[in-house]
Amino acid sequence: MKAVYLTAGAAGMYCGSCMHDNALAKALIANGVDCLLQPVYTPIRTDETSVATDRVFFGGIHIYLMQQWPWMRFVPESLRRTLDWKLLLNLATRKTHSTDAAKLGALAVSMLQGAHGQQSGEVRRLTRWLADEVRPDAVVLSNLLIGGSLPMIRVALPNARLVVVLQGDDIFLDHLPPKYRTQAIELCRDLVTSVDRFIVHSHFYAAKMGELLQIPDHKMVITPLSIDVMPYQQDVPALPKDEDEFRLGYLARMAPEKGLHHLVDAFIRLAGDPSHQNLRLHAAGWLGENNQTYFDEQQAKIDLASLGNRFMHHGSPSLEKKVAFLRSLDLLCVPTDYEDPKGLFILEALASGVPVLQPDHGAFGELITATGGGRTYRPGNLDELVRAISDVKQDDHARLRWSDGGRRNVYANHSVERGADHLKTILFG
Repeated sequence: MKAVYLTAGAAGMYCGSCMHDNALAKALIANGVDCLLQPVYTPIRTDETSVATDRVFFGGIHIYLMQQWPWMRFVPESLRRTLDWKLLLNLATRKTHSTDAAKLGALAVSMLQGAHGQQSGEVRRLTRWLADEVRPDAVVLSNLLIGGSLPMIRVALPNARLVVVLQGDDIFLDHLPPKYRTQAIELCRDLVTSVDRFIVHSHFYAAKMGELLQIPDHKMVITPLSIDVMPYQQDVPALPKDEDEFRLGYLARMAPEKGLHHLVDAFIRLAGDPSHQNLRLHAAGWLGENNQTYFDEQQAKIDLASLGNRFMHHGSPSLEKKVAFLRSLDLLCVPTDYEDPKGLFILEALASGVPVLQPDHGAFGELITATGGGRTYRPGNLDELVRAISDVKQDDHARLRWSDGGRRNVYANHSVERGADHLKTILFG
């Protein structure tokens, strides 16, 4: 049983999907599968040991320059390959920057065109490598947006199982200019015939992506979201806190779409109430250069309310520090504006014994119902969020029930070993 898992790197930042792909690949290997985790775009960055290869296909610098300067295809391949050196890609993506939407849209469309796009040489290189060197029984793609090569791979490997995990493709598509979004969706729909199975982690996302990409029901498989629970079973002490402190936590990228500003606004409202004098807000997660101004605005609001001594940003923690951070919390809330198809941070919090409070949209409601690890509130309503935090804060029995039940259910039903079992069955029957 041999599988290649193509995972899209996230330009040097910690990425939930990358970490999930890495954990699944490790579990597949432990389960007897000869699994090769192969990055595309950039090397992946995880908070635990990576099993990914050093090779990168469709290197981010390479494909961008090929899009802007098509004449580069006449440059000898040996010279163009230097653009895919891991060190160079890491240096180039050490900081995140905003990208012109039109250029990004054109690049996305070209990538989805596969053998007919500007990156056709890379499509052939990947296909040759798969067919001539690796010869896998199955190929997994971490999203459909890297799937422009699928028709050529299907021809080269007619008996291989081709599987795509859908875990946020719509969010990327929705950020494209309308002209490119329409083209990209049509191209994604054309790729559906080359795919044997699509994997999603919620009924919500199965319905949404099934309609958007016109995926037949028989090709859609819903599997439980999973994490590696082992780090959360280790003897890692929680970060210190005052005895009477109630610590409200946030664990996600510092970005508008993740909703940090909603949590900050709710915190400011509550912290001014004498009954919530013990409330503290602690946040952790990747802060890219393009979101520094946004984060500074949140910090300024907290400082203006004279609450700077009751807020702390822990940066982008290592795995051990993330576990210590989570264990110090009394409640986790990531009030996203978008409909998240996964919610890995929910499982991480529950594995740490921390209940969660989430907006009732995307996959959150399903995941919280399945784990019994928290409650939801009506999204897009600050008053509702404030009331929900206050109610949960004052209900010790509910928090204890959610903490115990959520942890048990995550360990029993959402471990990466269970996830690997599901994936192995899909890939090899």
